[in-house]
Parts: sequence; C-alpha cells; structure tokens
Amino acid sequence: MGKTAFILIALLSAGAALGGESKLPTELIEKLTGLKGKLNEKENVYKVTSPRTDVPTVVDQWTMPPFMGLTSWAAFTPAKMGAVMVMGDLVLFEDEVNPAMSAALNSGLQVTALHNHFFFDQPRVFFMHIAGDGKTENLAKGVHAALDAVRQVRAANPAPARGFGRAMPDKNSIAPEPLQKALAVAGETKEGMFKAVFGRKVKMLCGCEAGSEMGVNTWAAFAGTDSDALVDGDFAVLEEELQPVLKSLRRSGINIVAIHQHMTGEQPRLLFLHYWGRGPAEDLAKAVKAAVSLQK
Repeated sequence: MGKTAFILIALLSAGAALGGESKLPTELIEKLTGLKGKLNEKENVYKVTSPRTDVPTVVDQWTMPPFMGLTSWAAFTPAKMGAVMVMGDLVLFEDEVNPAMSAALNSGLQVTALHNHFFFDQPRVFFMHIAGDGKTENLAKGVHAALDAVRQVRAANPAPARGFGRAMPDKNSIAPEPLQKALAVAGETKEGMFKAVFGRKVKMLCGCEAGSEMGVNTWAAFAGTDSDALVDGDFAVLEEELQPVLKSLRRSGINIVAIHQHMTGEQPRLLFLHYWGRGPAEDLAKAVKAAVSLQK
C-alpha cells in the first residue's frame, strides 16, 4: 500500500470515529424509552413521540388534537467519538413540570428551556426542552425517567392540580435579619415582605453596559411568615451555570416555573430561570444562597 493511500484510509477512519456511530440502535431506543419512533434516513435522526391523549386540552375554546403541538418527543442522532446526542420537548401540565425536571436532571439530561406555547389553554400547558449527549442507553433511560415521572403524577391524580396545595398566611411578617445573614446581602423590606438582589453586568449590541437596575440580576422575594414563607424570583445565569443552579434548586425543593432569555445579543449570554418555593423563610434563603454560590 502506498503512503498516500495509507494516509487517506487513516483520515477516513478518524473522520468516521469523530462522526460517531453511523447507525442508530433504534430497537434499543424504543425498548428503553418505551416509545415507538421513526427514522429520518436523510438526517440520520431517530425520533420517538408520545402524544398527550390522557388529558383533554382546550386552547381558545377548542379541544386541541395532539397533532397540533401536544406531543412529547425525543430525537437521537450520532455525535462525536461514538456518542449519541438527544434533543427533545416534553408537553407537561403544571404539576408535572418539576417531577419531570428532577427525573431528567437526575438521569444526566440537561433541561434547556421551560415556557408556554399557547394562550387561553385549559389546563395550562408548559413545554420543557431537554438535551444531552453520551451513551444511547443512558440518554434513552433519561427520557423514560422523565416521562415516567409524568405518568406517576397523573396516576396519583388524573386531573392536573390547580395549585401547590397550601394557602398563604393572611399577613406578611418576614424578619429580614436572618435572611440577610443567610443570603450574605442587604435587602429591602415592605409591608412585612423582604427582597434581595444580586446584580450582574453584560455588554449590549449598542455598546452600552447593562447592570442590575436594567434587569440583569438574580433576585429573591419573600412573603408570609418566618415559619411559613414563600420565595419567588429570577436567576440570571450564564449558559454553563444553568444546569448546576437548576439541580441545586430542585434538590432544595424549589419549583422551577420558567427558563428563557430576556435579551438578545448580550455578552456574555444570559438565561433567566424563574422559581417559586414554600417553607420556613430561613431555609428558603439558604436554598437560594446555595444556588447563588454556584454562579461566577
């Protein structure tokens, strides 16, 4: 074999390795996800789907068929070095979001967005976007775990819940001092409530700098009583901070209610996640601080 031919074969072999497996293990994907799929040979993508037929969903006074956008899906394609990449979108009702998110995160998947697609939907529908790369087996098991969490919620309560199940105290009486100590930042008070802000800075396309007062911040607001409080707010996170912060908040029992962007063209790019938690005020503050400590 000539030197040129040997080099060519070596380069082709390396390219094949970098391109990953050329053939997806479709039977394994179906078995582990529990879903049937379809292969797009042109794009080399195998996509499994799960229509939401279990709960009728009305959008703008019309009962919407799953075909019109109420179908969960996960698509698999070869990645580098023999790995596989998955991307997907899970159709979830409000009480399913956080169980499905925890299951996905605990299985090694990433959660990359959480938002609505409709107005005037009953019950309200949210869409959780997932992603990951690695072994087919692990990714498929992760998809199954997230969808299984949804099934468990619906098996326990066939009708989607209309709230987290606890009424708020009649009067707000949050003591700010323990929260300022837990959060390691001063805050402001109003009518028995407390709010703390952690500012960040980005550079906008116009060349201007945008900071905390322009909405580039992580914040936490507390209401209720010291023993029975709620916390809500935003986290402004760099892309590489999103998964650690999500995992930290979910481990602390904080509910994630949205993940999206607030700006375009900023540097560095920021994502915003919105959250809602209930419990003793100081415990909630410590949960927020634990997540804040993961930010640069």
